[in-house]
Amino acid sequence: MATASSNNRSDSSSVPWIDIVRFVRQVSHDIRNNLNAAELQSAYIGELTDDTELKKEIQRLREMVAEVGASLQRLTGGLGQINPSFISYRAAEFMEELKQKVANDFSGDGANVTWDVQLGDAVLNIDPQLLQQALMELFTNAFQHERGEGTLAAKAHIDNNQFIFALREPKPQFKQSTENWGREPLRKVSQGHYGLGLNRVRIIVEAHSGKLRADYDAKALALVTTIALPLSHERG
Repeated sequence: MATASSNNRSDSSSVPWIDIVRFVRQVSHDIRNNLNAAELQSAYIGELTDDTELKKEIQRLREMVAEVGASLQRLTGGLGQINPSFISYRAAEFMEELKQKVANDFSGDGANVTWDVQLGDAVLNIDPQLLQQALMELFTNAFQHERGEGTLAAKAHIDNNQFIFALREPKPQFKQSTENWGREPLRKVSQGHYGLGLNRVRIIVEAHSGKLRADYDAKALALVTTIALPLSHERG
């Protein structure tokens, strides 16, 4: 005789990811239409009064509405399709730009990264903007999620005709499985975070014919995320 829990499992449906993406995009689109209407209405109300305090409160309301819209755009952006435009790019130049981006975006935190870049004149065939987004997502996760004490270590080198980027982050307490790293969107969610970042990183990396993996070093108490990309046949 089947139990209630087994019945619940058999009754549940497995929704294809593409249908989930389509649903979220449509809901986001509908909500943003309503937010745009609310923005227009609040702007109109602001024109009907000369009261300074009331105008300030209306402006605050408009800013709150705008932030909700921006959050929805970020959500749908995490579900966006990847359409890379590939160009030949020197690997060392790409890493220098990434290093500057990390320093600028994370200000004080950026100083807590050690860099080891040994790429010579290697050339990649990449979409620099998309690939930078993917690597920046790794840094964002490293700085924001269960970070341990100590510095992050970023290493980029060439191995077996591949560009290898590895980010080592201190993680004294790590109990997750890395077997399906980047393949479990929506698995771990919190306020303002929806578990889409690593999935997008993987999609971008695979669009570059690369591979993403993560390994936890229990002795060193560190999580190491590695991206491997093929080199271009061109030389810098």
